[in-house]
Amino acid sequence: QVQLVESGGGSVQVGGSLQLSCVASGLISSNNCGMGWYRQISGKERELVASFSSPGYPVYGDSVKGRFTISQDKSKNTVALQMNSLKTEDTAVYYCRLCVKPSPDYSRIYWGQGTQVTVSS
Repeated sequence: QVQLVESGGGSVQVGGSLQLSCVASGLISSNNCGMGWYRQISGKERELVASFSSPGYPVYGDSVKGRFTISQDKSKNTVALQMNSLKTEDTAVYYCRLCVKPSPDYSRIYWGQGTQVTVSS
């Protein structure tokens, strides 16, 4: 059973930094087809923050480019998000996302439970 455990959320003031981490269990690393982070601001749809595409390079949402950095260790099924220069509009619930592809014709997406990030002025 695949499970994602997120950590690192919390409260910070504008301009501060936080790091989110996510560990996936219940899968072998060769089936990991990419991990990433999404967020959901209250009343809005879930949106991309940063994610690794299939070829393995990172993709960032426009609003976080230059401020956030994503990293992953596929051998350990972990992904981290370093968030710098945080703004009040970064306040959201952040979700870890995992792609699992156990065969060429089948893949599945898993989500973490979410971790709250609150940025105050």
